[in-house]
Amino acid sequence: MDIEGYAKRGLLGNDPDLEEKLTNRILEIKKIPRTRAEEIARVTVVEAQATLHPTGEILAPIRSGVTMGEFGVGSRGAGDFYTHEKIAEVIGKTDAVVDSSHLDDSGVVRVSGEGQYIVVNIDGIHSRLSDFPFLAGFHVARAALRDIYVMGASPVALLSDIHVADDGDVGKIFDHIAGISAVAELTDVPLVTGSTLRIGGDMVIGERMTGGVGAVGVASDLTARIAAEPGDVILMTEGAGGGTISTAALYYGMHEIVDETINIKFIDACEALIDADLLGRIHAMTDVTNGGIRGDAKEISRTARVKLRFFEDTLHPLVNERVFSMLETLEIDYLGVSLDALLLIAPPDAAPDIMDAIRARGVAVDLVGEVVEGAGAELVSNGEVHDFTPRFRESAYTPIKKLVGDAAPEDYARMQAAIDRAALDAVRKKERAVARLRG
Repeated sequence: MDIEGYAKRGLLGNDPDLEEKLTNRILEIKKIPRTRAEEIARVTVVEAQATLHPTGEILAPIRSGVTMGEFGVGSRGAGDFYTHEKIAEVIGKTDAVVDSSHLDDSGVVRVSGEGQYIVVNIDGIHSRLSDFPFLAGFHVARAALRDIYVMGASPVALLSDIHVADDGDVGKIFDHIAGISAVAELTDVPLVTGSTLRIGGDMVIGERMTGGVGAVGVASDLTARIAAEPGDVILMTEGAGGGTISTAALYYGMHEIVDETINIKFIDACEALIDADLLGRIHAMTDVTNGGIRGDAKEISRTARVKLRFFEDTLHPLVNERVFSMLETLEIDYLGVSLDALLLIAPPDAAPDIMDAIRARGVAVDLVGEVVEGAGAELVSNGEVHDFTPRFRESAYTPIKKLVGDAAPEDYARMQAAIDRAALDAVRKKERAVARLRG
């Protein structure tokens, strides 16, 4: 619970009983004497009042009037993708080889000599895995490495950031690090540094955990999404999911399915491609995560300015059988959730060698589509062409997500305009700050 946020809302609403209410909220979580809770509430209100109306341009927050939940930020759908496009606009043009404007899995900079690259990325833990630190660590570390591999790089180091709320058990830290370290040992990529903090310091109480894992890799050839071109074929490896599938299994009481996600087949497939010296023949690679295949198809299409056509008869057999059965039972669209499969785009003459190398490592792979002229994506099923655009949010894979739904809000256009203004305000604020410091 964010007691600072609670206090600020009460102050803005001129709540005369704020300190008493806040005291009661604190006592719901902390097993402390009431007098101590009253002291905490009082001081919290004092601090909240001091920062309620910040002065000066640097302190004054930029507001869009649209909340994260309303716009689906982080929900891997249309609203989330739109926000990330705006993030790239705020960052602006960079000298990076691959930056946020590419909507790729990692960023890339050239460091020395022609064709020498450093690849960097960071992934956040799945928010619903706070109570399962080992699982959260395992899946986020694996995700970070995936994002390095799909750029055609070899990972060389991992770093972590973990935040546990004030009442969280210290053991969560060790459990989480153990999950990350398990992946590090299995892949021979060391976890070398990190940060450990409380969420919100003294102002957030409860046991919630959050954080992320970053990875660094080196490459001489890149497989960024922008290289996809008409005439290419699309390949995909088997996938059993990671944090998203685990979350669905956990919160629908199908805990045994979580075991299906504990593997490093994605990494095995990438290592097979590296060992066979095939990266130079691949035009693009990505992991099927953000919004599932629907989301990845949209991002690739937008970045490379091509159309992607998928064939369902070869797609769905590559989804782990038990995972697919769970998704079907729960009426979760398997095309709109993270499957943690490897998606590759390459010329037709390279496909047989790519599939042979991957299959030799014991990982299933098949041809699942083609790249053609045009824009967007489509799905061919039973001879019929179906819409393949991402929904406003990724497939609803927990009970609460089903309640929220995946339909775009009726005033989506108004929200977009508000977010456009906020992004522009941020750009101008940045420009003024830079100009002042340079001047």
